[in-house]
Amino acid sequence: MGWFSVPALLTWLLLQVVWSQPALETTEIDLDGEIDQDIFDINEALGLNLFEGDIKLDGVRLHNYFLSQERNSIIGDKYRWPHIIPYVLDDSLEMNAKGLILKAFEQYRLKTCIDFKPWEGEKNYISVFKGSGCWSSVGNQQMGLQELSIGANCDKIGTIQHEFLHALGFWHEQSRSDRDDYVSIMWDRIQSGKEHNFNKYDDKTSDFLNVPYDYASVMHYSKTAFKNGTEPTIVTNIPDFMDVIGQRMDFSDYDLQKLNRLYNCSSSLTFMDTCSFELENVCGMIQGSDDNSDWQRLSQVPAGPNTDHTNMGDCEDSGYFMHFNTSAGVEGSTAILESRILYPKRDFQCLQFYFYNSGHESDRLRVWVREYTSAHPNGTLRFIEEIKGSPATYWQLHHVSLNATHKFRVVFQGVRGSGSSKGGLSIDDINLSETQCPHHIWHIRNFTSLLNTTPAGAAGRIYSPPFYSSEGYAFQISLYVNGTADNPFNLAIYLHLISGANDDQLQWPCAWQQGTMVLLDQHPDIRRRMSNQRSITTDPRKLSDSSSNYFWDRPDKVGSLATFPNGTTFMRGQGSGTSAFLTHQRLRSRNFIKEDSVYILLTMEDISHLLTTQPNATPTFATSTLTGHTIKPTSNATATTTTPTTTASVTITQKPETEVPDSCPDNPCENDGVCIIINRAPVCRCPAGEDWWYMGEKCERKGSTRENTVIAVSSTIAVFVVMLIVTITTAVCLKKKYSHGQKNRETLSLEEYRSHLVDQDWVG
Repeated sequence: MGWFSVPALLTWLLLQVVWSQPALETTEIDLDGEIDQDIFDINEALGLNLFEGDIKLDGVRLHNYFLSQERNSIIGDKYRWPHIIPYVLDDSLEMNAKGLILKAFEQYRLKTCIDFKPWEGEKNYISVFKGSGCWSSVGNQQMGLQELSIGANCDKIGTIQHEFLHALGFWHEQSRSDRDDYVSIMWDRIQSGKEHNFNKYDDKTSDFLNVPYDYASVMHYSKTAFKNGTEPTIVTNIPDFMDVIGQRMDFSDYDLQKLNRLYNCSSSLTFMDTCSFELENVCGMIQGSDDNSDWQRLSQVPAGPNTDHTNMGDCEDSGYFMHFNTSAGVEGSTAILESRILYPKRDFQCLQFYFYNSGHESDRLRVWVREYTSAHPNGTLRFIEEIKGSPATYWQLHHVSLNATHKFRVVFQGVRGSGSSKGGLSIDDINLSETQCPHHIWHIRNFTSLLNTTPAGAAGRIYSPPFYSSEGYAFQISLYVNGTADNPFNLAIYLHLISGANDDQLQWPCAWQQGTMVLLDQHPDIRRRMSNQRSITTDPRKLSDSSSNYFWDRPDKVGSLATFPNGTTFMRGQGSGTSAFLTHQRLRSRNFIKEDSVYILLTMEDISHLLTTQPNATPTFATSTLTGHTIKPTSNATATTTTPTTTASVTITQKPETEVPDSCPDNPCENDGVCIIINRAPVCRCPAGEDWWYMGEKCERKGSTRENTVIAVSSTIAVFVVMLIVTITTAVCLKKKYSHGQKNRETLSLEEYRSHLVDQDWVG
């Protein structure tokens, strides 16, 4: 057969199969370009010449600013916003930024009395848009539409909080008149012409709201702001704070003190309760009367835990938790602990607590809600979730979604199982808030050992278990414990889509799913946490850098072969994230590592409803169709706006309200799934284990890492079979053409043959 021999055919077939397979190594895209850019670095690179780096001042107001300011908050009631601030999210904003702005609003609601609502014709409002850089005016400028820019690379929650604090009336921390007592400005290291950004101002009209200087403020310059070389421009007088200043993780304690004092906040909006059991009154909790045992307030138990979770034994004469002893009593013995009465303003809550099981695997902790209504003034118990599992020698974090709509108590019921127990069930560090719970928890134990032993680069990369989003997409997180090879001494984190059981029924490329990865600050009070987070949104239009494939396409099409720890295989898509997630210095500055464990909280949610968020018309005073109290779309309101001349004219057409169910009337969830109300409809939260999970609308289907293997292998076989058919068909056709060519004494070269395939659109 000349060149068309059997060995040649087999060689060509092998090449086709190799060409059809994805790359062998998963690639990762660093959204920050391996640089931890602060607000001022971003704006400087864009050539912006803003006051103090990110403050917008116009010429008319510039003189008045210098005359009438206190250098921590702008003076004068006219610069205050109402407690509920109208806003617009301009369509120019990137989708990831829109989702993050709503998450930032949730942090304001959790920790302050400041709320945000879509604009409905109010005289003054904030219009958030994608401008050049990250910047804001200071205070309410009484100018109608007041711009706040969240430009490219500004989509980080700390940056958004920083700019909104400017809008609420706050300046930078290091411009305080007393700053020289705490930091030294190295004037010779500052870029020429930028020295004015380090001016301080007298205290004739300033009392800093009686709050001490704050190295940890989200409003403080970083140590390298406006540097002309490599040396820091700000040196802290206490050296330990050199790597603290300039943080963009979250509000500090003093940030919140100042904001709450400026706006006379006595409580926050969505926070409900916290309890670490340090006081003997156990936060107003009560022992149940319908049980045959009690919870005890202890500091240690012989079988474990040896310490509480709050202080981990570090503080003498403190450190308590609640414990139900299951080593005594008979099977079925119960102990009930109920919270004080709580009054919800929303129809969803998140209960978070740490749990320690030193008893038997048959012992169980049940969470109930006791709701009080006019029809049932003594309360009605409603079961929420059961927590069970093998005993462990460490505290474990749990989240439970609630949906109370009337005044209620949270009820913890311990149940003794059938097995022999030497300990019992313990709970500590309870937090309750009117927020959405994270969808998944990645618990990484022995983290200090990982820091000390793993190298930088791919050899030190670890992967999370597989998780499923509420839409059915399978995903996984990769974490470089000691950073990438090019950016060591940082945590690097990336989000990957992976092959899953639902892939045939899903939309591809994956569109507008926002994955949020939160490294939890394990402070016992949720209001005082400074967790670090990053969000990634799947843009279905994004192309891979190295090919014409869509970046977020189906993993078995654009991904690479990967293996779970148990040896099963699956397909992992490309990763998107950052190599500058968190420095090791900041990692050790908070309670990120506790009991040698870290927790990464994961949520992936559909934000496609944010594609259009501004009104159809573009009025002088803009509007939005987003709900002001949740991150979910408003489905029951439409707004009609007219372009005003001197005043805004707004007509709001409201569809009739439909009755929102208080709870799932009948639990439709199978396999121990939990039913909650979201967006006025019942939604099942499905259980999952180390290598298995339930999925589907009613948790009716079970998936496992083994199933991923079958999917991956099936995909590979399918590709092989298709290419084999194409090859055989091609061989037959070419054999006829070759024979015909021999009769005409023509020869067919390999290049001509490949050209023929290209002409037939069989290969690219």
